[in-house]
Amino acid sequence: TISPLSDELFFHQIVAGCLCLFSTVSFFLLLLIPAPYGRYSQSTWGFLIPAKLAWIIQESPNLILSFLFFFFFPNPNSVRSLPNDILLFLFVFHYTYRTLIYPLRIRNGKPTPFFVFLMAYIFCLANGYLQARFLCHLAVYPQQYLYDPRFILGVVIFFIGWGINFHSDNILRELRRNENTYGIPRGGLFEYVSGANFFGEILEWSCYAIAMWDYPAFTFAFTTIANIGPRAWHHHQWYIRHFPRYPADRKALIPFVF
Repeated sequence: TISPLSDELFFHQIVAGCLCLFSTVSFFLLLLIPAPYGRYSQSTWGFLIPAKLAWIIQESPNLILSFLFFFFFPNPNSVRSLPNDILLFLFVFHYTYRTLIYPLRIRNGKPTPFFVFLMAYIFCLANGYLQARFLCHLAVYPQQYLYDPRFILGVVIFFIGWGINFHSDNILRELRRNENTYGIPRGGLFEYVSGANFFGEILEWSCYAIAMWDYPAFTFAFTTIANIGPRAWHHHQWYIRHFPRYPADRKALIPFVF
């Protein structure tokens, strides 16, 4: 399924490898120190940027690069492939919400330190290139791939993951009615895990990887787990420390398991 653009393909694979390496290191660091944004925000990591502005700017490379590669720098065979277009739609669908809708719905969000903002922007720049360039130029999926069980299963469960993520975001948003107040999230998957929103997003990108079945999506799924998996664990410990009556049977990330 790969077009013979060997030089760019090699560079593309190097980008994927660098993201995996960076995420492996950050996974172990983030187990020790929670990423300093949101409830863990600290000015020692750089000047503070308003949460809404930070989210919009840092996530925007995913949409911008998808737009540029699809409309201005495409491989005609790639963009005429319906499986390619559907996979790109999944990516753009998520980041349209995450870049343009979610930030505007943030309620009393804590500002983001510049260093965290910069790291997020660089990641989105690299990952946006990785996904969009692959689907718009480097890969050409045959039409019959639409009937592949991996594709069908991945696409269907992707939307289930997105629904969990969206519903969980809404529950958290309702808890943030007062600027400095957090509460115990209840309802939906929060009845089983502290990081229901993180579980939904991990499910999304894991199923995106199943649907694509190639290294860019597997890289994205791995980096997602490495970066927000530890955050779910820190959130779980934070709830336990701050709420003595926090549900004892609630897990951190995976229902009934962890």
